Amino acid sequence: MSLAASELIINEDGSIYHLSLRPDQLATTIILVGDPERVPEVSKYFDQIVHKVGRREFHTHTGVLNGKHLSVVSTGIGTDNIDIVLNELDALVNVDFKTRTVQEHKTTLDFIRIGTSGSIQEHISVDSFLISKRGIGFDSLFHWYENDGGDTAFAKAIQKQLHLSPQLSSPYVIPASTSLALQFKDPKLVEGNTVTNVGFYAPQGRKIRLQPSQLGLNDRMQKFIFDGDRITNLEMETAGIYAMSYLLGHRAVSLNAILANRATGEFSNTPATTVDQLIQFALEKLCA
Repeated sequence: MSLAASELIINEDGSIYHLSLRPDQLATTIILVGDPERVPEVSKYFDQIVHKVGRREFHTHTGVLNGKHLSVVSTGIGTDNIDIVLNELDALVNVDFKTRTVQEHKTTLDFIRIGTSGSIQEHISVDSFLISKRGIGFDSLFHWYENDGGDTAFAKAIQKQLHLSPQLSSPYVIPASTSLALQFKDPKLVEGNTVTNVGFYAPQGRKIRLQPSQLGLNDRMQKFIFDGDRITNLEMETAGIYAMSYLLGHRAVSLNAILANRATGEFSNTPATTVDQLIQFALEKLCA
């Protein structure tokens, strides 16, 4: 069945609506970053850049490193943007733009998030690297799609131990791709469980002038334990990336540069250096 023009919006140049990408401009291994200014900080290590496309906060560089084709795409901040980016990236490889029909044989994409995050556990130090074993969504993105619930046991434990109001969040829990995560296995990586929330201030327990409605939430998250697993860090995209990849049949893993420690109140003195080191680590693992 052909997709209506209002459902799959294709620009006059044959590119998809928000990302302005054509199918031929995308690799199947995709590094996701939030900040569009971080795209060239990744692609500067490519041997060759063959496509540069940018619109709004969505910028893409596609190129080659050690013979491997890679794209780096900026998503902007938040899971609302993740909904746009992952749906459109999937459409680029799994929809025939000429006939507007879904391809019978699906292409699997690999998504590697390289982002920043704050630890809620004192022992996870600033400037360390963390790989997200699970994405724990406090946003609602996953619930807007037909789904099987994800890891419902873990999600119920979150709801119970954190005393979250259903008006604020009905958590969902989605694992990373085990096979993709194995490519990044390394002693320098801390393994963790990452909470994704809808904002940077009150949703992550910060207070400047406004009082958060969920007092003590970070303390409760710090103490959470289920089957030996703890919550380790907070950010704003991982669970959405895991959820959309899970639903669409792609593989995803999130690599986090820990720039803040919320338990100790510390922030990195060298955030740019730490992020650059994580970028180089990820590229080395991807292209070894």
